Amino acid sequence: MSCARETVGVEQREKPVTSETSPRAQDGTTRRAVAAGGDGTDPATEAFVAHRNLLFTVAYELLGSAADAEDVLQETWLRWADVDLGTVRDRRAYLVRITTRQALNRLRTLGRRKESYVGSWLPEPLLTTPDVAEDVELADSVSMAMMLVLETLTPTERAVFVLREVFDLGYDEIAEAVEKSPAAVRQIAHRARAHVAARRPRGVVSATESRQALAAFQRAVETGDLQGLLDILSPDVVLLGDGGGIKQAVLRPVTGAGKVARFLVGGLLKQSATVSMGPVQVNGYPALTLRLDGELDTVVAVRFDDGRITGLYAVRNPEKLSHMRRETALRR
Repeated sequence: MSCARETVGVEQREKPVTSETSPRAQDGTTRRAVAAGGDGTDPATEAFVAHRNLLFTVAYELLGSAADAEDVLQETWLRWADVDLGTVRDRRAYLVRITTRQALNRLRTLGRRKESYVGSWLPEPLLTTPDVAEDVELADSVSMAMMLVLETLTPTERAVFVLREVFDLGYDEIAEAVEKSPAAVRQIAHRARAHVAARRPRGVVSATESRQALAAFQRAVETGDLQGLLDILSPDVVLLGDGGGIKQAVLRPVTGAGKVARFLVGGLLKQSATVSMGPVQVNGYPALTLRLDGELDTVVAVRFDDGRITGLYAVRNPEKLSHMRRETALRR
């Protein structure tokens, strides 16, 4: 983790950034906004705070890691604080460009980290605010299933796809962010769209349908009802587990309804602790938490295709569960 998070990251995790808690007010080297008097804000601070949730969303969609997204926001702020605002025509686009470039740089480090990761690497789950689910396109873009699809793109393809399809940036703006020509960006966007279309979940599942299916899944797991699980699981369902080498988790995907159902029921029967499951909103979609003796142990997100669960994503790595303590606001 970078030392930058030690200056602002902890504060950001506990409460949203405001003019009083902005990076400029906290960074010892950039206190001129506070020294200026009044409420301690200036145009640069106000612009950054106004777009902070958007910038976090961009970084998170590119990285799949909230912790790394926070580091990118710190790096974005440090560069933004030195910009002559008189030369900036569109502050939102300029901030997105800085964030994208910093995220692409960090993706290289993250790629090396994933190569040595123990078991499956899953995106960091976020406990999201209700309005994320109301924005269907945003919820789809940050769903665990879609985040895993985005993992199959190259870094540049991922950035182009996210900036174009999710945030509706123009090709010229994207070209500046990824340092490619507009013509090249159009080709990359076309290729990325085709790649994602072939892998994204089939059909749109409503929040009500998702909640009902998850409730049935939860009942079947808690009661050990194998047939109930087989009724809700797709024959080719895949279970992925992420313990990060810290918590025990399946190191390889478990495939097939029978194997997955037996694994889930058998895993609960082996627990000596008191087990409880409950519904939550994760990455804009209904999901489940599993607690052992009251302590959060696992977040289970799902993928639905044609009315059945085709993917189960169980995150146990405690380093990835810190953003389940409070809601995270995402914006487009």
